Formats: sequence, C-alpha cells, structure tokens
Amino acid sequence: MPIYEFRCAACGRHFEKLCPIGESGEKLSCPNCGARAPHRVMSSFYAAGAGGGKSSCSGCSTHNCATCGH
Repeated sequence: MPIYEFRCAACGRHFEKLCPIGESGEKLSCPNCGARAPHRVMSSFYAAGAGGGKSSCSGCSTHNCATCGH
C-alpha cells in the first residue's frame, strides 16, 4: 500500500496516510479537525545520485530551486 499525502480544506493541515492504491480521500477525515474528504496532493521526493546527493533539476546549481527546495 502506498503512502498518500492529503491536505484538509477546512484547517489546511497536511498529513500522510497509508491507503489502498487510488485512494481519493473521500472516505477519510482530517486527524487535526475531523473534517471529511481531504484533498489528495502531489508528493515531492528527493533522489540522490552520483552528483554528491544533489538532484538533477536545473535550479539546484543556483541553490534557488523551487522544484526540490535546494
């Protein structure tokens, strides 16, 4: 089962949940405020490679990357 990220529309809290593949969030509730049906959001990730742990996105060389946060 994958871990999905969700955001509550009522309180804005982001949280992760281990769910069946394709879970939309309709059956979930926010662990912070209890509001129903949080929105699933796109997860970010970091892939370390041969470049000394740096990502290969173009903004990393300037240390001003909106994509990965470097």
